[in-house]
Amino acid sequence: MARRPSQQVPDAVRDAVERTIQATVGSAQMTRERAQEAVDEIVRGAGASAESLRERITEAFDERRPATGDDLKEIRAELRAIAKRLDAIEKRLPAAKKKTGGGSTTARARKPKS
Repeated sequence: MARRPSQQVPDAVRDAVERTIQATVGSAQMTRERAQEAVDEIVRGAGASAESLRERITEAFDERRPATGDDLKEIRAELRAIAKRLDAIEKRLPAAKKKTGGGSTTARARKPKS
């Protein structure tokens, strides 16, 4: 049996509407996926920013924290090493002055006579 022309029009409209809905659903899915990717990227960026901020805050606290007993031991050891080096330098200075014939004349010692 052949369809009547009046029944073919609603079927054609129904098909067109179904194709439009399917196309819209497909593009909506693509839009949703793109939106999800954008949100994921923002979250990753925020996570990286938070980690960077956390590191900077930790460094700032470390720089401003009071010295510990271990820190003081290290500083004392370094001061002892510097003192030994300075003593060695000072011991060599008088020997150098004797070799040059009494040392060098400074600008203060060479004041012009008025």
